[in-house]
Amino acid sequence: MKKINISILIIFLTAGVHYSFSQGQPVPQKPMAPATLPGKGLAQFDFFYAGEGKVQNMYMVRKGKVVWSYQDIVSRGEISDAVVMTNGNILFAHQYGITLITPEKKILWKYTTPAGHETHTAQPIGKDHVVFIQNGDTARLFVVNITTGKTITNFILPTKKPIDVHSQFRHARLTDKGTMMVAHMDLGRVCEYDINGKELLSLEVPSVWSAEPLKNGNILVASNLGFVRELNRKGEIVWEYLPREVPDYTLTSPQIAFRRSNGNTIINNWFNEFSRKPDRANPPIQAVEVTNEKQIVWALRAWDNPDLGPSTVIQLLDEPGITENVFFGNIH
Repeated sequence: MKKINISILIIFLTAGVHYSFSQGQPVPQKPMAPATLPGKGLAQFDFFYAGEGKVQNMYMVRKGKVVWSYQDIVSRGEISDAVVMTNGNILFAHQYGITLITPEKKILWKYTTPAGHETHTAQPIGKDHVVFIQNGDTARLFVVNITTGKTITNFILPTKKPIDVHSQFRHARLTDKGTMMVAHMDLGRVCEYDINGKELLSLEVPSVWSAEPLKNGNILVASNLGFVRELNRKGEIVWEYLPREVPDYTLTSPQIAFRRSNGNTIINNWFNEFSRKPDRANPPIQAVEVTNEKQIVWALRAWDNPDLGPSTVIQLLDEPGITENVFFGNIH
């Protein structure tokens, strides 16, 4: 009988070192992060948390404890974007729709994405309007009055050919000038549009996942290729975080990065639980806070009691951030 050579992977923790066994030989596995992380973990600050996972889960963490959670194990889709409004309501985009709920989880408004389309980003404008992007053939940006249900405006967004609906868009945010900054993930560029759909800016960013406008006029971008950059409007790199610069930490897939009021940057590090489960003996970190000098001052690793799941969105609850207090052209 012919002998079949099968590689068996077994990962375990012995004296702080991880191993895999391939063809019977132990091979050391690099830890995803130090055993002791900087900062205070869940107690570092009060925050809202959500991520692209197999189920729609969202959490509020205060004083190191989960004080509110939303879990939908029935609906299809992954949460790619979510915003806590000043009145406590939560708007979230979940691939096949957009939903606005109260803290008591009552649905105030819901949009169902048409067949063959997806929605991965949405932002409230005041209390009555929502701006969102609908992936598809053809992709469009919409502004809808959620009180009347009327579409106020919409325009076509360019996409890569042939069409791959899922990979087109993940993130867009309004600027303080009333324009929209859009991450074209499939085209590998960040573009700014006015209310009429006119392109005002286009910067090349390979596989860009998110684009956050900064107060200084620059744009903070994150790419699922593994980098975070601050770009000026000429496309020049003002600041950059590369995983190889901090070898003790493994960032698998940066999604949304945002700039804190203290000048530090928080990076959500997504883990793909659709293809595998996190190794409980060597779990990935879900987020880091990085100083301008590339020092990590906080890292989050919460995969058990509580298990927050994959990380896409973190919104700090005690300092200014994305809210409904924005405008798009003449829409307030």
